Parts: sequence; C-alpha cells; structure tokens
Amino acid sequence: MNYAGQKSLAVTPESVSDALWITYRWMSLGLAVTGLVALGVAHSPDLVEALVGNRILFYVLLFAQLGLVMAFSSVASRVSTAAAAAMFFAYSALTGVTFSTLFLVYTAASIGSTFFVTAGAFAGLSIFGTVTKRDLSAVGRFGFFALIGLILASVVNMFVRSSGLQWAITLAGVVLFAGLTAYDTQRLKDMFRRSEANANLPLIGALTLYLDFINMFLFLLRIMGRRRS
Repeated sequence: MNYAGQKSLAVTPESVSDALWITYRWMSLGLAVTGLVALGVAHSPDLVEALVGNRILFYVLLFAQLGLVMAFSSVASRVSTAAAAAMFFAYSALTGVTFSTLFLVYTAASIGSTFFVTAGAFAGLSIFGTVTKRDLSAVGRFGFFALIGLILASVVNMFVRSSGLQWAITLAGVVLFAGLTAYDTQRLKDMFRRSEANANLPLIGALTLYLDFINMFLFLLRIMGRRRS
C-alpha cells in the first residue's frame, strides 16, 4: 500500500491489516515523542521552573494543544502526509512538555508501571475491537455523551473538591476510554474496509487512538500513581 499520495486504499483483508498496522506505528511514534520530550523537560530545572512558575505559559501550551488538535482534524484529510505528520508530532511534543509536570507529582517508577499497564490494556482492547463481530457503534454514541458528562463533572468538582466525586470521575474515565479504544479501533477498521480512507487516514486514526491511550493513562495514573513525598 502506498500512502505517499492522496489515493484511495484497496479493499482487501491484507490492505486493511496493513493500514491498521501503519496507524499503530504512527501512534507509537507519537507516544515515543511525548515520552522523550516529557523526560527531557523534566530533567531540565530551568524548563520545569518556567512551566511551574509561569501559569500563563502553561495554559498557553494547553490551548496550543487544543488548537493543534482542532486544526489537524479540519485539514488532515486535505494536506500532504508530511504536513499532517508534522502537525501530529508537534501535538505529541507539546503534550510531552505539559506531561513533564507529572514527574513533579508522581514517582518515575509509578509513571512507568502505569504506562505499561495502560499499554497492555490498550493492546487487549484494540485486539477486541479488531476481531469482535459485535457492532460497537452504541459504545461510540454513549461515549460521546459520557465524555460531555465527565467534563462537566470535572468542572463542578473544581469548586466542590469532593474526593468521592473525584474517584467516581476517575473510574468513569478509565471505563470510558477503554470503551472508546475498542470502538475507535473497530470504526477505523470499518473505514478502511469500506475504502473511505485517503492517504492520511492512518495518521488521523493514530491521533484518535493516541488520545484514547493518553487519557486512559492519565486516569489510571490517578489510581496507580505514587505521589512524591
């Protein structure tokens, strides 16, 4: 399969499998960029001080991440693969910068162990989404509304600061992104099979699965992470 140009994908079992593998490779590269940038920034006292000491800068980075996701989603199907990849890796790197602050809260060992637990769970859920004959579209519809509810509950808890509500949000978040991982995998497989893909669908799918992975990791870290004393 050739993803260098904007051509439709051939619909064969082999091409669908190839497209999924390419998607996972893009996602893995994005996670690698995030991890390397996070480690690099965390080991630079000046950069960490700039992030922690300047709240405006931190929020600018968060809004830049949001802006990149929105821009990527709107143009990724029309731009060249190189341009889409550059946007994807820029987002991954920005995420790594903000993730560096996790090393100030949690021990490196617990961050590492949580990452591997997330990777194992993600792999199992992706395999399930790929091989199951059950239609998971209902999971996707429910997940959309559940995500809105989760965001609203998180905003509310910023004011009420309820530990019980925080645990409920955390557990719900793990379940939500576990379900979305399986659903998004099946949706991507079906899109490749129906030949709805252009050359950049593997990158578009990689960002979707990357976000599922990252969010599941963050919620699991709240449960498994050991805080620094």
